[in-house]
Amino acid sequence: MAYAAGVDVGSTQTKAVVINEDREIVATCLIDTGANVTQAAENAFRQCIETANILEEEVEWVIGTGYGRYKVTFGNAQVTEISCHGRGAAHIFPNTRTVLDMGGQDTKAIRLSANGEIADFCMNDKCAAGTGRFLGASASALDIPLDDLGPTALQSQNPVQISTTCTVFAESEILSWLGKGKKVQDILWGVHESISKRSMGLLRRVGIEEEITFTGGVSRNTAMVKSLEKALGCKLNISDQCHFAGALGAALFALDHIQASRLPQSKVEEATS
Repeated sequence: MAYAAGVDVGSTQTKAVVINEDREIVATCLIDTGANVTQAAENAFRQCIETANILEEEVEWVIGTGYGRYKVTFGNAQVTEISCHGRGAAHIFPNTRTVLDMGGQDTKAIRLSANGEIADFCMNDKCAAGTGRFLGASASALDIPLDDLGPTALQSQNPVQISTTCTVFAESEILSWLGKGKKVQDILWGVHESISKRSMGLLRRVGIEEEITFTGGVSRNTAMVKSLEKALGCKLNISDQCHFAGALGAALFALDHIQASRLPQSKVEEATS
């Protein structure tokens, strides 16, 4: 049995996925990226193969993706995160036509064709507003754990409107609302609504088609999911695997390479002609 792996090096977290020849996930790993990006990629991959209880040489091809994909020095190739998130989302939810990937540093809206290929995309990569970093700044300003943001925001009864679109000024506006006596949960729901509005702008630019799959670390935030579903007027595809969509897509591309390399040359030429 041969295996393929994908390593998604994000600004905040690094994910690794190992799949078998049946395209089944046999192991995943999630660690903080930290300052040493190359080391994070290696650690995630090694922890993943240990979890899978396989030898490194059994993994025939490794593809790196994410903003740090070129730091996956032990990998065989690199593929952009746009392609990998689209591929991974379509694998998890085959009827996916739109993908929203929200990470620590950028947000991506991706539209897929009926056969799962990338039809269009756009990114919010010039500013951290509308990303996980905006949520991180809010958690810091309110001195609450990042994992508590969603559950706390869902308790809101009278949400405030966050006017700033800049992460740098988010803390001062949040503290201003606190000074006016607003409740933490109402401020946090306002933060989530602000991010949701910016995400909707990206989605409209590529064209919103159901089904819509939410990927990236922020997909685990229950309030973010609810806010987006409210704005979209439909349910989002969510699963535990969505956090690993980029790494999964990379692993699937790696498996494509493995299987193509086993075809007779005549078949390869026929498939690529």
